[in-house]
Amino acid sequence: VDESELLTVPDGWKEPAFTREDNPKGLLEESSFATLFPKYREAYLKECWPLVQKALGEHYVNAALDLIEGSMTVTTTKKTFDPYAIIRARDLIKLLARSVPFEQVFRILQDDVACDIIKIGSLVRKRDTFIKRRGRLLGPKGSTLKALELLTNCYIMVQGNTVSALGPFSGLKEVRKVVLDTMKNIHPIYNIKTLMIKRELSKDPELRSQSWERFLPKFKRKNLKKRKEPKKKNTKKEYTPFPPPQPESQIDKELASGEYFLKERQKKRKRVEEIKAKQADAIKKRQEERNKAFIPPKEKPVVKTKKASTEKKIDIEAIKEKVKNAKKKKLGALPVEEVKLKMAADEKKKKNK
Repeated sequence: VDESELLTVPDGWKEPAFTREDNPKGLLEESSFATLFPKYREAYLKECWPLVQKALGEHYVNAALDLIEGSMTVTTTKKTFDPYAIIRARDLIKLLARSVPFEQVFRILQDDVACDIIKIGSLVRKRDTFIKRRGRLLGPKGSTLKALELLTNCYIMVQGNTVSALGPFSGLKEVRKVVLDTMKNIHPIYNIKTLMIKRELSKDPELRSQSWERFLPKFKRKNLKKRKEPKKKNTKKEYTPFPPPQPESQIDKELASGEYFLKERQKKRKRVEEIKAKQADAIKKRQEERNKAFIPPKEKPVVKTKKASTEKKIDIEAIKEKVKNAKKKKLGALPVEEVKLKMAADEKKKKNK
C-alpha cells in the first residue's frame, strides 16, 4: 500500500467532545453502580462528597453516600445524554475507595483519561517478599514511583494489595507492565531505563516508522545460582503391564541344584563341608592380616652427597713469615727491643736520684 493512501493522524489531534446534540433523546433505562469503602475513608469522603456531587452533576449523574452500610452509589438520570458517563462515575467511586485523593480522581471524567486497578496481593506467596517488592516499586523516599509517573504521565497510588493508576491509555499499559515485572522480581529501574530511551526515540520523526529493538537495552540475570543436582537420581522404570517374576522358593533352588534328591546323611555332610571351607577362608585371611606386621618396609635408596671441594691454593711464603715472627717472640716475655728501652729508662731514673 502506498504511504500517500494511508490515513495519518496529525499531532495534537483530539476527538471532539460528546454533546447533547449527539444524543438528544437521552438514555432509555436507568443504570447504577455501587461500591463499598473501608472505615478509615469515611471522614475524608464526608469532607469531599459535595465536590463529588458537583463534578458528577455536570454530567447529570447522581451520587449517594451511605455511611451506615459504608457504600457509594452512582445512578443516571433522565437528563443524562452521555452513555459512557456512568462508567466514568463508577471508576471515580472505585478510585475514591482505593485512597486516591479527589484532586486526582476528578480527572477520570475527561475523555483522554482512564484508570487501571492492578491487584498485586496474590502475585507473591510469602508476605515478607511481597512487602519488599512493593517497597522496591516505591523506591527510596518515593523516587522510583515519581520517575515512573513522569515517564508515563500517570498518577500512581500504591495502597495495600492494589496499585491504582490514572492517566492516558498508553501510560497505563506501561505502568501495568512495570508493576507486574516488579512483582516477578525484576527491578523497576530496568523498565524505567527502557522508557527513557523510548521517549528520546519518539522525538525523532525518522525513527517513528522503524523498529527500536536495536536501541533498547537487554538485561540478563547474573546472580542466578544453578540448582544443585542430587547425588542419588531416582530414575523411573519403564511401565510394563506384566507383573515381576515370582521369586524362587528354597525347594525350587534345591531341585535346580539336585540337592533335593540327596539323602539326609549326604545333605548333612555337604553342609559340614561348606562350613569347613568358610572357616578355612576366614583363618587364611586372619593369618594374612597378622603377617602384614612382619613384612619389612621398603628402604629408600641412599643418595650420595657430593663432597665440597676443599682444595685451595696455599700461600707458603706467608706461612714462613708467620713462623719466623713466632720464633722471635718468647712465650710470656717482652721482645728484645722493648727490654733495652726499659733498661735505659731505669738507668736515667737512678742518675737523677
